[in-house]
Amino acid sequence: MRLFTRLYVVLGLLLLAPGCQDSKPAPFVPPVVPPTTTATTFQNPLLPSGPDPWVVQKDGFYYYMHTLNERLTIWKTPKMSDLNTAPSTVVWTPAPNGNASANLWAPELHFLDGKWYIYYTAGQAGTFGMQRTWVLENAAADPTTGTWVDRGRLFNSSADFWAIDGTVLEQNNKRYFLWSGHNGIDAVQRIYISEMSSPTTLTGPRVELSHPEFAWENVGPPFVNEGPEILKHGDKTFLVYSASFCGTDQYTLGMLTASNTADPMQPSSWTKSTQPVFAQNPANRAYATGHNSFFRSKDGQEDWIIYHANSNPNEGCVEKRNPRMQKFTWNADGTPNFGVPVAINQPILKPSGE
Repeated sequence: MRLFTRLYVVLGLLLLAPGCQDSKPAPFVPPVVPPTTTATTFQNPLLPSGPDPWVVQKDGFYYYMHTLNERLTIWKTPKMSDLNTAPSTVVWTPAPNGNASANLWAPELHFLDGKWYIYYTAGQAGTFGMQRTWVLENAAADPTTGTWVDRGRLFNSSADFWAIDGTVLEQNNKRYFLWSGHNGIDAVQRIYISEMSSPTTLTGPRVELSHPEFAWENVGPPFVNEGPEILKHGDKTFLVYSASFCGTDQYTLGMLTASNTADPMQPSSWTKSTQPVFAQNPANRAYATGHNSFFRSKDGQEDWIIYHANSNPNEGCVEKRNPRMQKFTWNADGTPNFGVPVAINQPILKPSGE
């Protein structure tokens, strides 16, 4: 009996030992889920390819276009930093073998007098010598919908020469068209202006506002002033243009400045900057920086420039040019300060309001 009692006690102690007790499940601890965050930055380039980028903003959306050569396409996005995921719509494919059937360049989308207009450059297949400016019209509220109607060529009948890169200036309750063209004598590209009697018609004479003068404008040949774009701030109107041949790494931005009440048809109204206002930066992998446009941030508080550049030297004037954007500021004298091109793949704060 004593032996049995001793064995019973030992067995009981063993059963009470921690290793021999029935294990209890650990209390449930919910997994830690990191809070959902929205990325606050983006990186350049915005797209792998996109020469001659253009942006216009309306009704809470940005509409973006760039050169695609054989068609016209519009991207629509509420946030420019999300351009790479934005849907795109082909809005125009020209009829084959016509006078505007090939080399579709530098399209710009404008909302004028309650309708949308696309101004673009085009010519005949197999040649660049016939490049002219053309215009399409659409009455739909959204330019990615509706029907685009061909309104033909936009030109000055007294000087119908090679003409590309058209844009619109509104000043003193008048509307003007600016473009890059030839004078009919040489192949130098010059910036011209004509008054518009309607969104599809030019009236009166054309006037030359700028031609290549300084060394930084004369890297070529050809020798080029092209891609005029309008920027307004305070009491000033700025005409920012691209200088030197687009196939060189030295393709750069120059600028003309006028009062916002001056007559833009008078060359004396404009003062030309003697130095480029935005240029290549090899350290940041930005070559051939040019053919830009401008837009405001979603909340209207910031000014942004969008432009194309090559990511490597000697890549030429082809589809390797990619679109990039960055915020810019203003100097004390009211002129824009575009800074230097931001390095590719570097995080950049998104436009405010996005």
